[in-house]
Amino acid sequence: MSPMSEPTPPPITELLVRLGRGERSASDELLPLVYEELHGVAKRVFAPQAGAHTLQATALVHEAYLKLLGNDGERVWKDRRHFFAVAATAMRRILIDHARLRGALKRGDRANRVTLSENVQGDDISYDLLDLGAALDELGDSRERVARVVELRFFGGLTIDEVAEELGVTDRTVQLDWRAGRAWLRKRLGEESA
Repeated sequence: MSPMSEPTPPPITELLVRLGRGERSASDELLPLVYEELHGVAKRVFAPQAGAHTLQATALVHEAYLKLLGNDGERVWKDRRHFFAVAATAMRRILIDHARLRGALKRGDRANRVTLSENVQGDDISYDLLDLGAALDELGDSRERVARVVELRFFGGLTIDEVAEELGVTDRTVQLDWRAGRAWLRKRLGEESA
C-alpha cells in the first residue's frame, strides 16, 4: 500500500472561478496561495518609508484582501494575473485613503512618501503618496493606459510580461509606457515640489 500524498492545492485561477460562482470556502483556500505575493508587494511599497507609516504591510494585505472579497459587488477574476491587477488598484486606493485620513500629517512628511523605482526593485525618486495618487488620476485622464501601467507595475508588482498580457499589448509597449509614465510623473511632481 503506497502512502497517500496530500492533494495539491487548486491553482489560483480555479479558486478564483469558484469564488466567482459564490463558493465562499474558496477564499480560505486562496489566501495562503496569494498572501506571500501580496505581502511582498506591500513590503516593497513601504520599504522607503523606514517604518514611519502607521499602516503596515500586513494590515494593507488584509484590508486589500477583504476589499477584494467584500460585498461591494460580485467579483469575477479571469485568472491570477487579473486578480493581482485588481489587487493593485485596491492597494492604491487603500493607501491613498489612509494617507487622506491621516490628515494630521504635514506635507512633506517622510511617512507619507513612496518611491517609484526604475525597475520596481531599486530606489529612485520619492513622492508624496497623495500627490502621486492625484497625479496618476490626472495622467489617467489623458493617457489611461500609461497610468494603468504605472499602477500595475508599482502598486501591483506585476512584471512587464504580466502587464502586457493584462492590457493586451506588447512588452515593448509596456516598457515605453512605463518609461513615459515615470518621466511624466517626475516632471509633474517635480513641479509641485518646486
